[in-house]
Order: sequence, then structure tokens, then C-alpha cells
Amino acid sequence: MTEYYWDKQIEYLRNTRGLYYNDDYLQFLVQSVWKLTKPVNMIDYGCGFGYLGLKLLPLLPEGSTYTGIDKGEGLIKEAQEIYSKLQYDTQFYVCDLETAVMERKYDLAVSHAFLLHMHNAKNILQKMKESVLPHGKVICFEPHWIGGMANYYVENMQQSDVVRLGELQKLFEEDLKRTGKDGNIGMRLPILMSQLGLKYVECRISDKVNFLDQNMDVAQKNKLYHSLKEEGIGQNPGDAKQNVDNLIARGLSADEAKRQYKAELAFSSVFNLDSWLMYAPNMKISFGTV
Repeated sequence: MTEYYWDKQIEYLRNTRGLYYNDDYLQFLVQSVWKLTKPVNMIDYGCGFGYLGLKLLPLLPEGSTYTGIDKGEGLIKEAQEIYSKLQYDTQFYVCDLETAVMERKYDLAVSHAFLLHMHNAKNILQKMKESVLPHGKVICFEPHWIGGMANYYVENMQQSDVVRLGELQKLFEEDLKRTGKDGNIGMRLPILMSQLGLKYVECRISDKVNFLDQNMDVAQKNKLYHSLKEEGIGQNPGDAKQNVDNLIARGLSADEAKRQYKAELAFSSVFNLDSWLMYAPNMKISFGTV
């Protein structure tokens, strides 16, 4: 059996999730936008180690339950270990979400940074809808990569030298054509939700802005810096020929690939623990009612 990629990425997932949301904003969504005032049964598609449950369960009415499903045996084992120490009513299952059929229905079906990895995101979204009771909600936290790339600021650098939006937008679009996976799906999801028959569809944006501040607490600065690096910000692109060849294979021209490599190299050369950096992921939070 082929080892599941995300089972090997648990530390990455654990170390980078804190970049995306402020808890008070999630509380605002739960209480003021979704108006969840009674206990709900929630299912998380592609739950990983249960991150979304850890964020939402403390904010949901007491008595709410959480079911996590994921293809990764290692991820589910990690989730079970984490939640065994908590007092929430939870269940976790290993299953292939592209073929799985849910036998029961829930009040909420949620996903986090999951649909962008699916070849058939619309089909998965349909499954999510079908697993929700009438008047329940489908809620998806998904990225818009090109929007995220536009939300860096590195002090003392010309931004177009380190983040080339034109090449990146083309790269993401070509990746979608080549693989069927859409890293920009966060901006498309409200359309898909409405096309699939969900009602009262809306989209919000995460308010989290990460500030690598040279005057902040040293321990907090170190933690944030290493989280940003694990997210891929300012990473060294490696061997020039191999990197350029890979970018060409993904759809860039030779000149575009060389410019993109040069930008990544420039970013990696200036970004360090002593940098001043702002980064806003702007995760898109789309939701609709069954």
C-alpha cells in the first residue's frame, strides 16, 4: 500500500495552522453569523489531526459532537490521541472520501484546506451537502493562493522582486489544467455552492495578519518565523536547473521560469529571523444552507 503523503506532514500541519485565524473572529462567525445557539453534530471532511474541531468545539454550544474523516491512518491516529485527553464527544474514521457514502446526516459539514487537493472538488462538495440535514450548513475554509501571494510585505524589498504575481497566477492556472487541483478554489466555492443548490451562500475572509515584528517577544518571534518558513515563505528554491525545469514542466516559459526562480532566490536571501514581514493568508470561509 502506498504511504499517504499527508501522514508524513503532521508536524507541518501542526506548526502552520496558527497562521490562519484569530479565535475571536471564529467566535464572531459561530455566534453572530452562523448563529449556532443549540448543540450541533459536525462532520469534518479531510479532518487531518482534527484541527478544525479543536478550533470550533470550544466555541460551539455544549453538547455538540465532532466526527472526523480522513484517508490518512496516521492522521486519524494522531487525532484520536489528541482528543482522548479532551472531554468532547468525538468519532474518527479512516476512509477514502472520494468513494465513501455517509450513513447518517449532520447539522454541519465542514472542511479546512482540503478541497484544493481534490481532483473532483465539486463532487466532494456534493457529498458534503448530501450528508447535511435540512436547514443545516456546509462550511468550507479554503485558500485563494494568488490572493495570499499578494499579501506579503517585506521591509526594504521591492515586492515585485520577491513575489511575481503574473508568473504565479499563470503557474496556478496551469497547475489546475494539468492536475485538476485548484489552489484558488476559495474564491470559486460560493459559485459551486450555489450551483449545487445551497441557499443563502456567503463568503467571509479570515482576519489574521501575521506580523514578524523585531520588537516582539523573542520566543514568539522565533515561533512565528519558523511557522512562516514551514509554510514555504522565503524557502530556498534549491538547484537552479532542476527548479527551472520543473517550472517549465508546470507550464511557464523558459523566461518566466527563470524570473520566478530568481524571485524565490531573492526572497530566500533576504528573509531571516531579523526581517520585518507582514503576511495575511486571507483564507476564504464559504458557507451555505441545505
